[in-house]
Order: sequence, then C-alpha cells, then structure tokens
Amino acid sequence: MVASVAGGFWLQRARQRAEWNRVRTQALRLRIAEIDALDHRAFEFAIRDLMRRDGCAAEQIGGAGDDACDVRATDPAGRVWAIQCKHRRDGDRGSAVGVGVLQQVNGTARQVHGADIAVVLTNGRFSSKAIPWGREHRIHLVDRRVLSEWAAGSRPLWDLLNRIPPPRRPTALS
Repeated sequence: MVASVAGGFWLQRARQRAEWNRVRTQALRLRIAEIDALDHRAFEFAIRDLMRRDGCAAEQIGGAGDDACDVRATDPAGRVWAIQCKHRRDGDRGSAVGVGVLQQVNGTARQVHGADIAVVLTNGRFSSKAIPWGREHRIHLVDRRVLSEWAAGSRPLWDLLNRIPPPRRPTALS
C-alpha cells in the first residue's frame, strides 16, 4: 500500500513537471539581444527550445562529430529538420556565414540526418554568394531578421520560410 501511494505521488509530480515544461516552452520568447549574449552551445539549446515551443520533437546534437547538424527536429507535420547553427558573438557585425558551411550541410542533412528541410541559422548574416547557393541547393537560410521574428514568438519557423515541402502525414487541418 505504501508503494502504491508513493508511486501515485511520484506519477503526479512527474505529470506536474511535464505540464510545467510544456507551459514554459510554449511561452518562450527571446529578443535578439538575448540571443546575441549566448555562447554557441547555449545558442544551439535555445534553437532546440524554440522548435519545441512550436510543437516539434527536437534534440540538440551539436558538438564534435555532429555531421553539420546542431539541432534535429520533427515538426507536427512529420517533416524532419536538420539545423546547423552559427552563432556570431558580434551579431550582424561579425563575419558572414559563407558557402563552405552550406556545402557541409548539403552533404549531410538529407543523406546522414534524413532531413526533409535543411537549415543554416545564424544571429548574423550570410555572404552574398551563400544566398543564391542556398536557394539553388534547397538549403533554407535563417538570418538575423528572420531569427528575431521567429524567436519573438510571432509564428513557427516553417511559416517564415519559402518553399517548405508538404507534410509527410495529414494534419488535423488537412
């Protein structure tokens, strides 16, 4: 009987923690200044949390041997996202993200991570050559402006990007 009561108490506490995490995640809003103040690892976790806020199952996998994917997520429509994060300490005044990063993502996002959507995301900017290269190779570029809008909580990331593939599975809205 004691084990039953203890188990019930533990289950109730676990449910309360899960509900609190859900509410906290849904309320997540970040200003670009807060994002700029993060280090590169905290930036990856913030992107993971923003994807979770929007209803995705997301994990931070960045680090040595990440195969050019810092955050892997599955959105509510079943699409798999491979996101490479590039944090710039100086924001848009820092060095631009170039074609080399996009080439790495292009070589691994779909083949290694099974991504439907490949993204390179930065709190900075992209080089003038990276923008057309990304478009040509179906890599979505999320710059400071788009990141700022998304992190503020206006809409999910997929609503802010062009040419997103259709859902893998029917949604409740379909």
